[in-house]
Amino acid sequence: MQWLNEPPQWSDSGNQMVVQTAPKTDFWRVTHYGFIRDSGHFYFDAIATDFVAEVTIRGCYKDLYDQAGIMVRANEKQWLKTGIEYVDGVQNLSAVVTHDYSDWSMTPLPNAPEALRLRVERRHEAIQIFYQNQATDFVLFRMTYMPTGVPLEVGLMCASPDGDGYEVTFEDFKLEAL
Repeated sequence: MQWLNEPPQWSDSGNQMVVQTAPKTDFWRVTHYGFIRDSGHFYFDAIATDFVAEVTIRGCYKDLYDQAGIMVRANEKQWLKTGIEYVDGVQNLSAVVTHDYSDWSMTPLPNAPEALRLRVERRHEAIQIFYQNQATDFVLFRMTYMPTGVPLEVGLMCASPDGDGYEVTFEDFKLEAL
């Protein structure tokens, strides 16, 4: 695996990675804000087949838009990120899908989970985003398009768009070809 925008501090102990995010980091393109950001931290592997990726995230979210989760990236103009995003003091299940322009969908998690397990699956041109609920079932959150015929970069993403940085822990990450 390799970094796009390596964070200032990180450690990897096999099944657990702890990251301290840098301030003013993000992934976003144009929509609503009028700017492009490609400075978030992304630790990834390339895969050219259908896949399933899973990870558990635990964050010390404190500032507006602190975020962590899974990213799938074809290039700087086609990607998605999903996971927890901290907005107005609430953890939200969040997904940003970008095809030249970013969109954003989220749903509040009023009973902030200590940890959240995510699953992202690619089957042909479809990407499905799931989260694990309290009954330990995976629930579909979103489905979107991602181009076929190109290898995708898939891995762990975190950022601190407005804050001074925070600590996030990724546990039991797996990326498997289907």
